[in-house]
Amino acid sequence: MGETFVNSYDPRVWAQQWSPQRSLERRASQQSLVRRRLTAAGIAGGVLLAGAVAAWLARPHEEAVAEAPADAPAGSAVASAPAAGHVRRTLQLANPAELATALQRFGLSPQLANDVAAQALPALDPNGEVRAVLDMTRSGKQLAFYGLEASNRDSSGAVVRLGADGKLETRRVSAQVSEKIMTLHGIMDGDSFYTSAVAVGVPNTLISPFAKALSFDIDFQRDVAAGDAFELAYSQPVNAAGEPQGAPKLLYASMTTQTNSAAVYLFKDATGQEGWFDASGRTVARTFMRTPIDGARISSKFGMRFHPTLHYTRMHKGVDFAAPIGTPIYAASPGTVSTATPNGCGGNWVIIDHDKGMQTRYFHLSRYAAGLHAGQAVQQGETIGYVGVTGTCTTGPHLHYEVHMNGEAVDPLSILPAVDTQQRRALTGPDLEAFEKVRDRIDVSRAQGSS
Repeated sequence: MGETFVNSYDPRVWAQQWSPQRSLERRASQQSLVRRRLTAAGIAGGVLLAGAVAAWLARPHEEAVAEAPADAPAGSAVASAPAAGHVRRTLQLANPAELATALQRFGLSPQLANDVAAQALPALDPNGEVRAVLDMTRSGKQLAFYGLEASNRDSSGAVVRLGADGKLETRRVSAQVSEKIMTLHGIMDGDSFYTSAVAVGVPNTLISPFAKALSFDIDFQRDVAAGDAFELAYSQPVNAAGEPQGAPKLLYASMTTQTNSAAVYLFKDATGQEGWFDASGRTVARTFMRTPIDGARISSKFGMRFHPTLHYTRMHKGVDFAAPIGTPIYAASPGTVSTATPNGCGGNWVIIDHDKGMQTRYFHLSRYAAGLHAGQAVQQGETIGYVGVTGTCTTGPHLHYEVHMNGEAVDPLSILPAVDTQQRRALTGPDLEAFEKVRDRIDVSRAQGSS
């Protein structure tokens, strides 16, 4: 059967012993030995184990990336390129400060480790994780430093090599970040859109933009129920290793309910104006948003009611949206702030005047948006404040929202669709062609799952 098989984990032993004929003989010998041992032990799954061992013994011989003992001595021999006996180690470090110590642990002398780390550090984020690939060459039992590739999470960093003159040479590497379109879809559970979205892996930062993108067509407080379907596509910057870098950005949102469906695409026109459009290229923006807050529950509607703090029946001139303290509140339509000062019953409140005698009022804010003041122009969807419990006429955190027409309070849930007479803008010419390319790219990614 030839030479006795040497049971060793050292790749150098395999290299000295290996030949095609010896490999076949050893594999047959090992298979026979394994079968005999399994039979003697009475192991029912022996055939599977023997097959696995046979496959392991039949693997291709590879020496180019053999692992070396961690305590092997390091020299300063110059190597122009990795040769036979080339050793590669990959290090994951919490921050660059650990680099020099890690290089020593994997075989470099203290002086060389410090010099190499000093060359790489200027290119590394001092507060970020580091991925380092250490290349060394073997000469007998000696290990010689060949090079180091140290990179940040965005793949930027530095390559340090030993030059022909024995001196360290350093080259900076630029960030290698690309955009990947990710798609997710799910079914509404019985709790809320938030829990439904989290369940399928939607990033937290996209949940509010998703609801806001569909706010003109879908009322998340009244229209959505368990079993309704939703889908989104978003761009995610990734590094060369495919790891996420930076914040994701929503590109597409759709919701299908029992009575309605809507799908919108994000697009920036030639003037730099960004907005949401339907598949035909028409803007989905309306005169008023259906609701000026995301993810809230309607706790009290417009009409006569027994007031919880005043303890008598009176007209409730708005709609109450129960939401956690600090939830953003948006301007329902473009307009001018006429009031942004505290009020006794309403607490911190904001009044915005709009076109055609329309006015909206927002009560009980915990605080105003930074710099908000009377006379300030605001855009639709702009944050004007945050949910709170200020004022003497509230029992819990919520937004009291009112709409007035020519000085008369009207039901926000019934009047807004009726007064929404704004002509929806449609893209044309080059803008429409550019939009169709964006839409088609997103649709291809949706069909494929991601790209």
